[in-house]
Amino acid sequence: MKTIAGILFVSVWLMGASLNISQQQAAYIAKKIWQNEGAGKDKYLVWWNKGEDFASVGIGHFIWFPKGHTERFREVFPMVVAYMQQQGVTMPIWLTPETDLPWQTKEAFFKAKNTKTKRYRELFSFLKRTMPQQAAFMAQRTANALPQMLENIDDPKKADVIKRRFEHMLYKKDGSIDERGLYILIDYTNFKGEGTLESERYKGQGWGLLQVLEHFNEKSPNKYRAFSNAAKSMLDRRIRNSPPARGEERWRKGWHVRLDTYWK
Repeated sequence: MKTIAGILFVSVWLMGASLNISQQQAAYIAKKIWQNEGAGKDKYLVWWNKGEDFASVGIGHFIWFPKGHTERFREVFPMVVAYMQQQGVTMPIWLTPETDLPWQTKEAFFKAKNTKTKRYRELFSFLKRTMPQQAAFMAQRTANALPQMLENIDDPKKADVIKRRFEHMLYKKDGSIDERGLYILIDYTNFKGEGTLESERYKGQGWGLLQVLEHFNEKSPNKYRAFSNAAKSMLDRRIRNSPPARGEERWRKGWHVRLDTYWK
């Protein structure tokens, strides 16, 4: 983060170029994502969702595993902590990128939450006061997603298509940042990942940003709705491919409601 002429900017690097996001844009993105993830309510800032084996913390409900936990999904909260360290943010002394979730079970987690233990209070306070930095992390992660996706594409023509579609969402016709397009890219990357992990596949098919851009109709007159439709298609495919025991059908309605915020 830096200040230019009294205005706070978040600088992220996109394909070797600096992309400055204003404080107002960062606040808009943080508010929208926190509304999606936790309905904007403090009680969801440190949470453990039903049917999951890990906690979800921060405005992006970043995944955080207990010690020894293995899961197909990317553990993001240690990445957030590492980013905070790089930015010189003051953190609880016990919290590092190598720190496991302090509570081994869901029961232990909610006991700490309900009794407001010292470690829980320190974690909550840290997450509450660093919302702008969390939004900046998500912006940087999204910027990093583009080169990450391109590295996973062998066909140069396909790589050009993905880059063009990413930039179509990110910029307005005059070359300025499209605030809503930026929100969409950040929210979906935070929500369902970059789409580059082999482990984040069912029956060999992913559902991340890469897969959405592959199925995105860039000729649509409403790019926001086109992205939403492509994302719905990818998540519906994920549900079809998912192991029945996971019961992912229960998430379809909520996922679709979230994706509708992209264009409504």
